Amino acid sequence: MDRITILIADDDPEIAELIALHLKKEGYRPIKAADGEEAVNAVKSRRIDLAILDIMMPGLDGYEVTRQIRERYLFPIIFLSAKTSDLDKITGLVMGADDYMTKPFNPMELMARVNTQLRRSRLLSPSAAANNRQVEAGGLIIDPDKHSVTLYGNPVKLTPKEFDILYLLAAHPRQVFSADHIFRQVWGDGYYEGGNTVMVHVRTLRKKLGEEPNRWIKTIWGVGYIFNG
Repeated sequence: MDRITILIADDDPEIAELIALHLKKEGYRPIKAADGEEAVNAVKSRRIDLAILDIMMPGLDGYEVTRQIRERYLFPIIFLSAKTSDLDKITGLVMGADDYMTKPFNPMELMARVNTQLRRSRLLSPSAAANNRQVEAGGLIIDPDKHSVTLYGNPVKLTPKEFDILYLLAAHPRQVFSADHIFRQVWGDGYYEGGNTVMVHVRTLRKKLGEEPNRWIKTIWGVGYIFNG
């Protein structure tokens, strides 16, 4: 069985080596990239199971690396950054990251988050999702096996988290989900600004679906969101 390969992209060699040592202790195979371009090339040249990305790197920053990764790949991304504001965290998550940690950091906590994201990735993989049902409603088709969405026959390109939010709501069409509940279900965390992160994702999701207000995702004011298929 192939070892899990984890990309570490950070321009600080001491931090990269520290992370690599802890990943090796966990039984993972780490590979290191010193800048954004090297990180993108690593992703294109080999199978990556998870990436740990700094944001402020020479050349391509972590946001741009994430954007390019999300054009083709669904593996988990964890931002590890000295940028500590809530806006930075929300931006990272909206860009397509699955988790966000700030520096200085506890290596054991980072390993716990790596393990959590890999576990969630396996649960949400196409082979696992194949056991879930396809959802069809009014021209919208959500296929968890292919991890695809089409609207009136036209493909809708979603980030992994946008897909997970839409599928969660659509698979439970009569259930209202609070923003905090959605965050816990999709991100597997209890981050206190999770509600704002969900709100931004829902706003972007609505734009991609080209919907009128409340067409597919209805807001129940003061309560949460419900699928309106």
